[in-house]
Amino acid sequence: MPKIRWSHPSARSSVAAMRDVAVLGTGNMGGAIAARLLAAGCRVTVWNRTPARVEALVEAGAVAAGTPAGAVAGAELVVIMLTDAAAVEAALFGADGAAAAVGPETVVAQMSTLGPDEVRRIAARLPAVPFVDAPVLGSVGAVTAGTLTILCGGAADALDRAEPVLRRLGTVRRCGPVGAAAALKLVANTALVTALGALADTLAVADAVGVDRTTALDVLAAGPLGAAVRRATATGASFAVALAAKDARLALREAPDASLLAAALQLSTTVPDQTADVAALVSPENRLTLENR
Repeated sequence: MPKIRWSHPSARSSVAAMRDVAVLGTGNMGGAIAARLLAAGCRVTVWNRTPARVEALVEAGAVAAGTPAGAVAGAELVVIMLTDAAAVEAALFGADGAAAAVGPETVVAQMSTLGPDEVRRIAARLPAVPFVDAPVLGSVGAVTAGTLTILCGGAADALDRAEPVLRRLGTVRRCGPVGAAAALKLVANTALVTALGALADTLAVADAVGVDRTTALDVLAAGPLGAAVRRATATGASFAVALAAKDARLALREAPDASLLAAALQLSTTVPDQTADVAALVSPENRLTLENR
């Protein structure tokens, strides 16, 4: 079993040894990561498939690149935060892809949520490049506060080089080889989605027996669903239902008999706005009835 090592942002370290960072993908999370690294003193180059998404970052001091290859030229660390494996592979290996412009001097930190096999496949296509499998636990607020948990898999030397920068984003947990962090992220997201599904059912029972929602949440907050209650009532969190459903499908591909996860995935399809935060799973309007399960 691999030895687990934790590193906290307050630990003695500096980004001085690695200051040139490229961020591929500036959606909610990628944009927040780029902004946090800019504030930490890094020189940040950004690329996004939709160029308008980089404008605020450029105003904050980032440099915009027209292609992934252009973004990573001269970078010491490449952060990838994209929707899925297809988007990551297009950014790396498509036309003007980043893979052509990185080498042994550049560490690639793949921070998107992918399946472990997908991560290993991508890493295998970059055999000469130090590669870190680095999905995160936490949302935009955690990036801004520097309190993410970054799950990291990869060779020790690649992790050693990337870790001082990653610690600017939060706490680093070393998980083992490439793919190990992606696997742990699926475990964590399975817990989140199924817990929210369980909370939705629990509130349905509360409604059926005449317990008002506020009272039910107050009591449940002190019980086994306490973490789900806190997540469902959090402000400033941004984890789209569609992305949670994508992650649930990844987990079900690995464990097709995970029946509670399958039910939670079905519940996610009832949310009209798939860009809404995953807390929408707990909305009474999105509850499945027993008859249509």
